[in-house]
Amino acid sequence: MQIVFLDRSTLANNVTLSSPSFPHQWQEYPNTSPQQVVKRAQNADILVVNKVKLDAKTLKSLPQLTLIAVAATGTNNIDIPAATQLGICVSNIRDYASQSIAEHSIGLMFNLRRNLMAYHQAIKQGRWQQAKQFCFFDYPIDNLANQTLAIIGAGNLGQATANLAKSIGMKVVFAEHKNKSPRQGRVSFSDALSCADVVSIHCPLNAETQQLIAAKELALMKPNALLLNTARGGIVNELDLLQALQSGQIAGAAFDVSEQEPPAEGSPLMLAQQLPNFIFTPHIGWASQQNMQMLADQLIDNIEAFVAGRAKNQVVAK
Repeated sequence: MQIVFLDRSTLANNVTLSSPSFPHQWQEYPNTSPQQVVKRAQNADILVVNKVKLDAKTLKSLPQLTLIAVAATGTNNIDIPAATQLGICVSNIRDYASQSIAEHSIGLMFNLRRNLMAYHQAIKQGRWQQAKQFCFFDYPIDNLANQTLAIIGAGNLGQATANLAKSIGMKVVFAEHKNKSPRQGRVSFSDALSCADVVSIHCPLNAETQQLIAAKELALMKPNALLLNTARGGIVNELDLLQALQSGQIAGAAFDVSEQEPPAEGSPLMLAQQLPNFIFTPHIGWASQQNMQMLADQLIDNIEAFVAGRAKNQVVAK
């Protein structure tokens, strides 16, 4: 059994990948370009990928392939209908990153609401010495308690973030899918945006959520509102976000993802880093040591289960 991991460097080196118990050959590469995929995966029975794209044309070029074990929850880099049609099983990682994502999201909220980065930069530029007193008040500082958090995505990640937010006194609402009547326990998408002091995105990227938030949606938000995206790039129109931040239409934003990763120099989110009310982290919200090891353990468990004839965590075409 030939197992090929095409982008091992997407997991930290100190994360342990156990050796599968069945006879196999394991080949791994730090990363793989689109031009290298077919050659490296040609003899693979099982492919392990995190962010490497596998489209229909590529999958048709890999006749031995029986399983794609995705080392992540998101599978938007895989052509799932094509894999299904070709009889290739796709598995992903489930319910592993909720604590890490929730803590990262709350950390970003605190950072923005208390303008920690702005004050940090001001001190580096000598502002405290210029103040000639024990403190200065260049940027507003607010408590998160009693503010309303609107969560887009009511799965494990959204629920975990809601629980942490409630523990610090925030009021939480869950947004209904866009252009749909709200179910019990949710508010309409537009009402969620307009009532929120903080909007946090925790939904997958798919055809329904591509460009979910653009200029029209940003215009619904309060001037004091914050927008967080720890989900996937492409859910928010990045140019519209940059313009909303520059104009003061919203108070701030923090993104852990980008439509292109790594982002290109001069992209809207890279330009937004020049602003005091924007925080950019390199898609590491999920990556606490504990949660990354949980991912690695579940990845090998998915492979073991498939080879044993009891495939688990399958992703199927809708």
